[in-house]
Amino acid sequence: MELVMELESTPGLASARLRLAAAATIYTTITGEGTLYFPPPPATSMLPSPSSFSSPAPSPSTTSTIAAVVVPVPTSSSIPSPTPVVVPTPLATTCPTPGVYTIPATTLTLTSSTTVCAPASTALTSGTNTYGGVTTIVSTATTVVCPFATVSSSGTVVTSIILTTTYVCPSAGTYTIAPSTTAVSTSTVLVYPTPASYAPGTYTQAEIVTTITETDYVIFCPFTSPAPVATSSSAAVVVSVASAPAPASTSSAAPVQSSSSSGNSGSLGTSGNQWAITYSPYTSSGACKAASDVSTDIALIASKGFKAVRIYSTDCSGLPNVGSACQANGLKLILGIFISDTGISGAQQQVTDIISWGQFSLVELIVIGNEAVFNGYCSASDLAAFITDCKSKFSAAGYSGQCTTTEPLNTWQANTGALCGAVDVVGCNIHPFFNSGISASDAGSFTASQLQIVDGLCSGKSGINLETGWPSQGSCNGAACPGSSEQATAVKAITDAVGGKSVMFSFTNDLWKTPGEFDCEQYWGAIDLF
Repeated sequence: MELVMELESTPGLASARLRLAAAATIYTTITGEGTLYFPPPPATSMLPSPSSFSSPAPSPSTTSTIAAVVVPVPTSSSIPSPTPVVVPTPLATTCPTPGVYTIPATTLTLTSSTTVCAPASTALTSGTNTYGGVTTIVSTATTVVCPFATVSSSGTVVTSIILTTTYVCPSAGTYTIAPSTTAVSTSTVLVYPTPASYAPGTYTQAEIVTTITETDYVIFCPFTSPAPVATSSSAAVVVSVASAPAPASTSSAAPVQSSSSSGNSGSLGTSGNQWAITYSPYTSSGACKAASDVSTDIALIASKGFKAVRIYSTDCSGLPNVGSACQANGLKLILGIFISDTGISGAQQQVTDIISWGQFSLVELIVIGNEAVFNGYCSASDLAAFITDCKSKFSAAGYSGQCTTTEPLNTWQANTGALCGAVDVVGCNIHPFFNSGISASDAGSFTASQLQIVDGLCSGKSGINLETGWPSQGSCNGAACPGSSEQATAVKAITDAVGGKSVMFSFTNDLWKTPGEFDCEQYWGAIDLF
């Protein structure tokens, strides 16, 4: 038997027909008090055809994997019918035609903690793939109990459900409990269930006004609330120590927790219209720049009025060279840990580099991964566990600031259940150029409308725009055309609208890159526009 799901097309994510072979991995579990969630049909709102419009979302440690411990459970010939529960998952609004849409505010109150299935996605390669599960980090031999999401089949009906399992972690380490396995013949994107828990409280989805240029476009409007939303996609509860009588430590086994500075990005950015710019310490040929050249570049950035510099990784002596130049010019650093096609294991050395460098007084934010889920370099749940592990190590080394990751908006919307609990602020790359309905003059209003949506993705955690700009050369993407004058128009519009919460991309043209889509990847340098 197969589970077949249809994934609607969104910007940057092609439509895909997904097949999940049933019974690839079997777990024996103890059923908890999970509640099945049957979402209502998406509400659709539409205003009369407008006279003008813009558009939404652009796209631009070693881990042990183990099955759940075998625990005998009673058998049953039928599954009792659950009572539907409405929870504050993002509301889907279908916009059938281009136009200006006003999505009204909605309020929802939960009287008790509720765990339901939320959607997550991961890229699959040809062959057998393991995905999902609950990732936990323990510092000693520990027994954990945790909910996990799976699917249940009854006849031709396949339902996502929440079950509870117990696993004995035999020693310190990182464990992925109750993952799933599937085999595919070609590379694809899989959408699968993951646990999402909601605390009691009142949740509000604010009114959103947005402009649409495509037909049958789906917008996800998130709820926000002063009560935190705890996601359990990467969390396990410690109940006992397996090999010693000492009490278990719940802090050592909770992989998704915010640092003391979490929950608000208000301290990030500026109250004006200029905050940060991206910088890569490479020459046009891709070689590493000399420290003197880096110093000259950073001095120029400071002279243009920027307050911070974002770097993507620790290579090319980026930490000592860029760090020293920023210190000399009164700038802050936004550090990056880059996850490439080598996956999370290939990024571990950068964590060690940052801890060894240790100049945390210069650091305003650490960004762990840049579009790593979007590019298929790791799953959202694995990224969340890595972020949590990094935060723990950085905190132990003396860093008290905030950590996040950054993804395109549609990737965030598909993975809030996995990622929200791991980040302190919500980092998003918002590129208006990659939406074919946006002209340079509309770039500012478009970026502002997208950042408003990002602000509501994770309860109590504000959004920041970690990469945005416009190319000066290349081919048109519909109404989005590159060019020197177009770049100047777009960058000014973005700066005026959300410059204080945006990182401009980039310092100079990156001629070492391949041309990429629309032949524009090399031509985003914007320092001369400031």
